[in-house]
Amino acid sequence: MIVTFLGTGTSQGVPVIACDCEVCRSLDFRDKRLRVSVHLQIGSKSLIVDSGPDFRQQVLRERIKTLDALLFTHEHKDHTAGMDDIRAFNFRQGKAMPLFARPTVIEQLKQEFAYIFTEHHYPGIPRVELNPISNSAFYFEDIKVIPVEVLHYRLPVYGFRIGDFTYITDANFIAEEELEKVRGSRVIVLNALRQESHISHFTLRQALDLIDRLQPEQAYLTHISHQMGRHAEVDKLLPPNVHLAYDGLKIEI
Repeated sequence: MIVTFLGTGTSQGVPVIACDCEVCRSLDFRDKRLRVSVHLQIGSKSLIVDSGPDFRQQVLRERIKTLDALLFTHEHKDHTAGMDDIRAFNFRQGKAMPLFARPTVIEQLKQEFAYIFTEHHYPGIPRVELNPISNSAFYFEDIKVIPVEVLHYRLPVYGFRIGDFTYITDANFIAEEELEKVRGSRVIVLNALRQESHISHFTLRQALDLIDRLQPEQAYLTHISHQMGRHAEVDKLLPPNVHLAYDGLKIEI
């Protein structure tokens, strides 16, 4: 499996106009973070988790030419807003795009992208195949996916485990029975918004404490706000097996 971080940033707490903080002024490419998303190349199959507002830019940057399925963690706009851009894959691949999401997320997608789901389709709109999922393992073809339910304040969100890889974003609580699904993962990706406390995201300290409990071989932090600080300064303070992820980072598992 080859994992590519399409985006490692967040809309949460990030000023978009005239920001003059040290992260926004940084010339380090690792400090330039688009909204969070990840691409998984598993054999011949190409999967993406979440299609935020930067989806098109991310896919073009990484030259992703095929996409076999799109998985959604939850319904917030910074994870769904770019779904319309799957239409390029529809055209290239000649088929509808399988979408995997919990029913509440599917209902939200139907509201946001109502034109996709009308009875009479306008030519060229995205074509999708809806696959509702629950908190039970499911298969995409021969790939087993294990949802891991976490809480984003009070909103249930799915992380996903595939083989030795677990990806969790937008969380600040994980129940013990869900952590059992994660244990044994060689590589864990976990959100860490900033160093100060937050109502719906793990802080850096909370993420590190959880990683220490789970003891993966390697861990990567994502969903990073500019309030975390500069990549080079934060990364050197982390344990040897923990790293800040950055846009475009590729790892092989």
